[in-house]
Amino acid sequence: MSPSKWFTGTSGVNEVPAAPAVVALGGGHGLAASLSALRRVTTSLTAVVTVADDGGSSGRLRRDLGVLPPGDLRMALAALCEDDEWGRTWSRVVQHRFTGPGDLSGHAVGNLLIVALWELAADDPVNGLDWVGRLLKASGRVLPMSTVPLDIRATVAALPEYETGTDPVEDRATKEVHGQAAIATAEGQILAVSLIPDEPPACAEAVAAVDAADWVVLGPGSWFTSVLPHLLVPDLADALRRTRAQRAVVINLEPQPGETTGFRPESHLEVLRKQDPDLRVDVVVADAANATDRQSLDRAAAALGAVVVYGDLRAGSDLPRHDPDALAAAFQQIMAGSSSTEN
Repeated sequence: MSPSKWFTGTSGVNEVPAAPAVVALGGGHGLAASLSALRRVTTSLTAVVTVADDGGSSGRLRRDLGVLPPGDLRMALAALCEDDEWGRTWSRVVQHRFTGPGDLSGHAVGNLLIVALWELAADDPVNGLDWVGRLLKASGRVLPMSTVPLDIRATVAALPEYETGTDPVEDRATKEVHGQAAIATAEGQILAVSLIPDEPPACAEAVAAVDAADWVVLGPGSWFTSVLPHLLVPDLADALRRTRAQRAVVINLEPQPGETTGFRPESHLEVLRKQDPDLRVDVVVADAANATDRQSLDRAAAALGAVVVYGDLRAGSDLPRHDPDALAAAFQQIMAGSSSTEN
């Protein structure tokens, strides 16, 4: 099999074929990008979402009420809304944030709605999310990766001091940073992440979805705080290793300031392999313009057992966002086994 492929075009992505069962894992804007694309190409879609957010509205709600942070779950549900009047309206509603000086300022409507359904559902997070999904007519299911709120802990090394020759990691001072919000803005190089508690319980429905999947998709997104945490929940990580599903990894379009400053495209795969050497990957999806050293990216993918599929994935804006139609075309072609001509 060739180490890299090229795909082109977006034709046909609005016609949803008979489904492969797809599970997308992540959080925040990255997972929302995958879901916006995947709902165009399958009718059997499950999102498994990180639950470690400790900032903003989500952080306030988990501190005040002891609930799972709802923000990333809300974003996933909004991304699964259809492109009709109902879907567009409810997507805007759940994403709307209150303004002004009062206690509601900064809270997203969807966060409050999710927490209300959790209370009415006797603190059953899956049942509550399913009810919100029904209200939105979401084209997929949203599940938390764990049934308890989690915290992320990172070991961060000082950035290399090239002028003094202090480049190797072992020569640099390290510190521990706690909390997703703090890690996302930490100055330095993240060396490792772990979860608190150390071995959290997985959501049983999420494990079952991975076991039954035809495809599993990791990324794009905040690599250390949204993608890697799924490999730190033991039962979920075991499911990702044993599933018969094909595994795809979507590379970020650019380094994320703070969390992945200085990352090359292949760095995402090297970190993934370091975190879980036994995880095998089948396909890596990368933006052609971002992959300036394709030999290095191809080698890093091959170390995971994968081939790289390249394409023009960036949305036409200054922001590093995936174009949903272009990403949908990539998913459609790799899932059909019909990547077009070799690069």
